[in-house]
Amino acid sequence: MHFEVLVEDKSGSIAVNILLEKILGVNGHGHSWKLHPFKGIGRIPKNLHAVPNPRKKLLLNHLPMLMRAYGHSLRPGSSCVVVVVDLDTQDCVAFKQELLGVLATCNPPPTTLFRIAIEESEAWLLGDRKAVKAAYPKAKDPVLGGYRQDSICGTWEVLADAVHPGGSAQLKSVGYPIAGQAKCEWARNITPYVDVNRNRSKSFRVFRDGVRSLAGI
Repeated sequence: MHFEVLVEDKSGSIAVNILLEKILGVNGHGHSWKLHPFKGIGRIPKNLHAVPNPRKKLLLNHLPMLMRAYGHSLRPGSSCVVVVVDLDTQDCVAFKQELLGVLATCNPPPTTLFRIAIEESEAWLLGDRKAVKAAYPKAKDPVLGGYRQDSICGTWEVLADAVHPGGSAQLKSVGYPIAGQAKCEWARNITPYVDVNRNRSKSFRVFRDGVRSLAGI
């Protein structure tokens, strides 16, 4: 199976790429994938047939057009689309229905897997505390222990407070691109240690199992 994977930002793309290799094996050996990182999540346009602004590379803004294109270009049974987005503070059921609504406008629709990280993709890293400690041996145990898995709590801030000098307050004070670079560093450093079979994040396990199902694993 070939996977076209849409991810809302660079740090998520780094993590998903490493996780897919853990789930599927080496890219191109039996299964393959291509990552498409965006520069933010954006929002689904009210007019699903509107042409998105090409200078604003926001995932949801471009999603209707991309899904229609994939519906015509991908071969059913051998290729599919995976869309990975953060829930942030939205209602999960309502958000999933919005995504499915975009797919319903495609004729033909591509085989598609929508997966939502709750609250943010850093939850998938925090789902394996041993991986966090392997990458950052000085990570603060009280912070990690106080995190309730897949809760709406400011997830990236929790990880920052555990592993980053000065914590989330320091990153918020400097803003982007430094905060974005830190998120990429966490994805790059922690994800190689993640055990996909012991991960405590339910939203990650749903992603893992969906990918495995499409791949026939």
